[in-house]
Amino acid sequence: MITITDKAKDKIEHLMQDSEMGADYFLRVSVKGGGCSGLSYNLDFDNEEKVGDQFFEDKGIKIALDMKSFLYLAGTELDFTDGLNGKGFNFVNPNASRTCGCGESFSV
Repeated sequence: MITITDKAKDKIEHLMQDSEMGADYFLRVSVKGGGCSGLSYNLDFDNEEKVGDQFFEDKGIKIALDMKSFLYLAGTELDFTDGLNGKGFNFVNPNASRTCGCGESFSV
């Protein structure tokens, strides 16, 4: 399961409202090869279920993960920061043995 912080929830809802997405849209979280640590995080909005999707809901936000990504992201918390040192979504992944300096990629 992936959980989200209140700040991440607020930002996701704001982005969905700004883009005028309907209630059928959800947050798709995935992992893809690449980045300086080997694997990188990917966030997107989607409204089409794919074969093998795992769905979770936290704080009213529906989250979809494909099975491969679920194996890497189980127990991860999605946060959002808007401070002077960086702005954007951050993943707190207990499965990551190493992360890059920017926090956008990891390895297990």
